[in-house]
This record gives sequence, structure tokens and C-alpha cells, in this order.
Amino acid sequence: MTEEIKQLKEYVESSPSPWHGAYAGSEILKKAGFKELNWGTKWDISSGGRYYTKVYGAMLVAFTIGTEKLNKENSLRIGAAHLDFPGFRIKPAPEIVKEGYGTLNIESYGGAILYSWLDRPLSIAGRVALKGKNAFSPSIQLVDCKEPICTIPSLAIHMNRKVNEGMAFNKQKDILPLAAVLGKEGNKHFFEDFLAQEMHVAKEDILSYELNVYPYEYGYNLGVNKDLYSSPRLDNMTSVVACIEGILAANSSGLNMIVLFDNEEVGSRTKQGAGSVSLMQVLERIYTGLGYSREEMWQGVNGGFMLSADVAHGLHPNYPDKIDPTNKPVLNGGVVIKQAASQSYASDARGVAVIKSLCQENSIPYQEFVNRGDIPGGATLGSIASAQVPILTADVGVPILAMHSAREIMGTEDQHALNNLLKALFK
Repeated sequence: MTEEIKQLKEYVESSPSPWHGAYAGSEILKKAGFKELNWGTKWDISSGGRYYTKVYGAMLVAFTIGTEKLNKENSLRIGAAHLDFPGFRIKPAPEIVKEGYGTLNIESYGGAILYSWLDRPLSIAGRVALKGKNAFSPSIQLVDCKEPICTIPSLAIHMNRKVNEGMAFNKQKDILPLAAVLGKEGNKHFFEDFLAQEMHVAKEDILSYELNVYPYEYGYNLGVNKDLYSSPRLDNMTSVVACIEGILAANSSGLNMIVLFDNEEVGSRTKQGAGSVSLMQVLERIYTGLGYSREEMWQGVNGGFMLSADVAHGLHPNYPDKIDPTNKPVLNGGVVIKQAASQSYASDARGVAVIKSLCQENSIPYQEFVNRGDIPGGATLGSIASAQVPILTADVGVPILAMHSAREIMGTEDQHALNNLLKALFK
């Protein structure tokens, strides 16, 4: 296992929810000497400084400021990614007790491949709001059970002889995790009791929560040459790790920044998502905090560049007809530059030229992706964020298979290429 994959494995395991992902990233930055800024108070920043801040717990921003005066040519480089991933969230009052079993009432988050979640060991992680000193100051605590808690059992083939012909799932009926065998009496508050016990708090102190159900499984190499890597949450922890590695290595004279958003999988239009003005607010606070005018800030934005990093579709060996006939990224083929005439990806000719030049100058392998004309494909945060902050942007990522599955697959060499691209961005 390469050092880059070991690092990715550790980050994935420490990030079973967006809040854990933001915390894990902040701990890495803190150990590297970055100073924390409180999102809700006045910032004290200066040239030569290295800083980070968390936005509503699930968005992480880090930046370094060069010692030279910021200008249009050197003022702004941004690496962006997202911390959330497709899956399920536990609803309030989630206990469904039926026939002596206890299942959890959940709702889907993003576009998960549902059948891939069946029969797997699942755990629970997220954040819980407890009673605080007053109504406007609840105590927020992270929780991760770190062991299998529930599972979504398949229906036996004997009871559904057509299961291998394809199955449509009713999300309210078929995708409910089994969490307890309760017997005839049945504890109607089994999850509430469990959560209070897990957190060592009184039940009446739990006011609310945002809890993920996540696959309790580890990543591992596979293939006869060990050149593949299978893991949960490669979308989009591959890009998060690359962004963090990039900002840690930043040594240019300008303003270097990474922005790790939340809620990309559900549209980005939240206060901590790429569709908010949070990035614009960060930029304004930095420029004005350093004594620059708004005019100088806009000059920096107009002369800057943002690299939006999110996973890309790799050619599937069993479905080669699903990929564009002339743009066929493969695993271990290097960074993928993503383009779409619809602008679901933000890359334009100039942005693509920037990425290709960075790759060529730093011997980074790259390839290109465009959707088939008859398959619309997905989108990511690049176009959304660059509409809020009008900066030249390009979309890139590592190619993977089984995107949005409970487990995804990548090539072991591609993380190294993406890390190097982010480092080149800030060099």
C-alpha cells in the first residue's frame, strides 16, 4: 500500500460524517501550525500567517498568506472539494417496532446505489445537540459508534424469485436498518436509550441530532498486482486529502486557500455549501482584514484560479459503451480533467489549459472526461461556487468505478497524481 493510499485510508476511517471530516482536517492543520479562527468573531490575521476556520461544523477553510503585497497576478489560488457523501440519515423518533424487531426510520441523503448497502455491517456517526447554557447555545458533540450497530437485510431469493432480474426499492419500506431484536414486549425507545448510553448523557438532555448510517468497513488493496483500492467514501475524500496536502505544502507569495464544503450531494444550496456566500464572506474578511479595499479584492478574484476537485467516472470494463467514444479515462491513468458544454462542470478552454500546463510542468499524468451525448452525467460544486465567486475554475478528480456505491474503487497511483496537482497549484 503506497503512502498516499495509507494516508487516504486513515482519513476515510476518521471521517464517517462531514462533521468528523471537518474535525479530522482541522486537527491535521493545527498540528502543522495553522492557527484557528472563530467563524463568529473578528479575525486577527497578518501577512505570512497560516489559518483555518470551521463554518457551521461541516465546512472547513484553510489559507496561507504570502509576505508580499497581494495583486492581480499573485493574489488568489483556491482548491475546493466536498466533505459529504451519499448515504442515509436517521430521522427524529426513528424507532419502528414490528413483530418483535426494532428497525430505524431513515431518509436517503444524495444519490446512493441502494442495493450496495444491503447485508453490510453499518455503524452510526454524526453530531448531537444537547441542552446548553441557554436556548441559543446548545452543546454540540460528535459521536461515532465505531462498531457495527445495524444492517439492512436482503429478502431471500426464495421469497422473491425475480430478484436477479432487477429490483426497485421503496425507500420507506425496503431500506430500513435492523438494529434490535426486542421480543414481544418491545422497547419503543430503544434507539433513544442506546444513544443516551453511548454518549453517557441523560435522555432528556438530547435535543436533536444529525446522524449518518455508514458502512463499518475498511479500505484495502486488491487485484493481482495490488494496483486497485476499494473503500467507502472515495467520493470525495480523495479530493479532500489532496486539498489538505496541497495547502500544507503551499509556499507561494499570494493568498492560497482550500475550501471543503458540505452538502454537495444534495445540491450545495445551504449556508455551508458551495451555493452559499460563505466563500465570498471568507475572501472579504481576509482582504479587508489585511487592509485591502473591495476593489483590490475583486481584482484578486478576477486574476485568481480555483481548482474544483471531485471524483470522475472511469471506464468500466463491463460497460465500455457507457463512456464517451473518444474521452475514456481509466484507473491509474492520472488526474481527470472534466468538461461539459452544459457547464455542469466549470472547466472552460482557458481553465483546461491552466491544468494541462500545470500537469506538463510537473510531470503529472492527466486524461479527459466528457459525458456521452446520450447520458447527461452528474455535476459538482465547481460551477456552483464559481457562480457565487466569479473566478476562473476547472473541474478535476481521480477516476473511480462504482461511484455512489457503499464501496467504490480507484487506482492506487491516481491519489499521488491528484496530490501533486494540488501542490503544484500552490507552488
